[in-house]
Amino acid sequence: MNDTGAHGALRLLRFIACGSVDDGKSTLIGRLLWEARAVCDDQAMSLEKASRLHGTRGDRLDFALLLDGLHAELEQGITIDVAYRYFSTARRRFIVADAPGHEQYTRNMATGASTAQAALLLVDARKGLLVQTQRHSRIVRLFGIRHVAVVVNKMDLVGWNEERFAEVRRGYQALQDELGFDCVAFIPVCAVDGDNIFERSARMPWYGGPTLVEYLEGLDVGESADASFRMPVQWVNRPNSEFRGFCGRVAAGTVRAGDRVRVVPSGTESTIGSIVVFEGTLNAAREGQAITLTLDDEIDVSRGDVLCAASDPVEAADQFEAHLIWTSSQPLIAGRSYTAKIHSRYIGATVTLIKHKVDVASGAHLAARSLRLNDLAVVNIATDAPVPFEPYAKSKTMGAVILIDRISQETVGAGMIHFALRRAANAHWQAIDVSPQARAAIKGQAARCFWLTGLPAFGKSTIANLLERRLHADGLHTYLLDGDNVRHGLNRDLGFTEPDRVENIRRVAEVARLMVEAGLIVIVSFISPYRADRAFARSRFQPEQFVEVYVNTPASVCERRDPKGLWAKARSGALVNFTGMDSPYEPPESPDIRVDTTECAAAEAADRLANMAFGAGGSHGSAASRQVQPTDGPR
Repeated sequence: MNDTGAHGALRLLRFIACGSVDDGKSTLIGRLLWEARAVCDDQAMSLEKASRLHGTRGDRLDFALLLDGLHAELEQGITIDVAYRYFSTARRRFIVADAPGHEQYTRNMATGASTAQAALLLVDARKGLLVQTQRHSRIVRLFGIRHVAVVVNKMDLVGWNEERFAEVRRGYQALQDELGFDCVAFIPVCAVDGDNIFERSARMPWYGGPTLVEYLEGLDVGESADASFRMPVQWVNRPNSEFRGFCGRVAAGTVRAGDRVRVVPSGTESTIGSIVVFEGTLNAAREGQAITLTLDDEIDVSRGDVLCAASDPVEAADQFEAHLIWTSSQPLIAGRSYTAKIHSRYIGATVTLIKHKVDVASGAHLAARSLRLNDLAVVNIATDAPVPFEPYAKSKTMGAVILIDRISQETVGAGMIHFALRRAANAHWQAIDVSPQARAAIKGQAARCFWLTGLPAFGKSTIANLLERRLHADGLHTYLLDGDNVRHGLNRDLGFTEPDRVENIRRVAEVARLMVEAGLIVIVSFISPYRADRAFARSRFQPEQFVEVYVNTPASVCERRDPKGLWAKARSGALVNFTGMDSPYEPPESPDIRVDTTECAAAEAADRLANMAFGAGGSHGSAASRQVQPTDGPR
């Protein structure tokens, strides 16, 4: 392959340096930067000062300090976050990610691997292959990296011994065969002194392979020149009525003016009118270029759609199997709803099944009902609507998925899509002629869901029962879903662990939605302790159909009432996972209605809710911040 890419620019290689703690990753990269003359004068002066204050090389420069820039890293002498650095040689440009070696920072290492095309896996010649060597090998393979160099460092500390190098090479062979890397090179180095980095080492005459830089310069990562065109739409540019363009970065292939393209998932087709960039127009654009496309036809194209070659369109699906690395301190519970980002598309998504957890040290498959920080698993993911995609092994851009917590907006997981589940292609929406609005109209009412939440003995069931009696007496069509009653049938298989509680609410929310679509007024009385699950329940309805009612009472009052004796059982230890005691309750931050049962009679609260069901003022917007005020004393 030529050393230059498009427009004569040097080819760019992104690679990650990883390995166990203190294997010399930062020192190696620092040496690369220093000898590539990628260190500015002021950085060199800072390095000299830092080497005196924090270095471990005596009077010599400590090249690791070019990378370990965080104060905590300097104090501990380890890498915590991923550090990215750019350097170049006469033949190639490079971006290197220095990944942390500690197991607790596995998610940071995965971040660096997600954009890399190759990996340098460092091994301390004295220690040999460690558990972290296997862990990092599996992660880089998982992220689609097929080219690995096992860099055996600190050869000076084993007397430049050829047999020690050969032992590491033989030991890695089994893992190499298991993971199926395309190419694995083995390079003995001394990062501190620069042996076999840029120049061959006279101290290891038995080694006849390339230096590390020669290996990196000559690495062919096998980018396909004949891949079909794909471009996720990131923005619809409409500066005036005369121009409508679709902006994005070409994810694969080449596009030319006059090409026939298809919009996925809609399936409509058109022809490329022009390719616009800042400097003007282009006849063609290729992978990696940021462009704006215009089409010959006025068709519907939105952010998150994918423009692709009409002759070879991408697939769209709403259920996938994927590998997932969990990056949050809050556990993943199957059934909980998140926001997924797949290329430029944001959409509601749920991990419907954890198939198995992967032991990244051994590759063993482990049963799991939840995932913790840094866990790796194979999961099924369902999205709220079909999303264009390609398997991660074929396209990192089209096959990567990020999960985002709907409440905190924290990125909680990173995944790699394997394939669409067959059920996604076999299950289709059946058109139904009678609409939910028609079903409600024939009943003479506005269908909606009143979702009552609060601690045990807050009075939810009492208010819900009074509300249904009032509505039924006035001729409205209702149904009451009570937490205890549902557990005798629909949810009798569920316990009270966090995964069971999540699934409990997911099922009830779906049933309540179906009932609202049938035109009913549904009253749901469930503790529903987690904000994320109540947010999922709200997402299943139209905004005006869902009313969250927070029935609030001090826990001490609940325990004093205790009509079912549950608080007493929990206090004695006879009842575990009891909400409000040994299981958390997350109060609503902005419920549509608050009811304080120490100040407001249950009958009055039911009357206020009933008034909402009778007509005007019942939408989500007008209900927001409404407070039920006391009128006739405490209940």
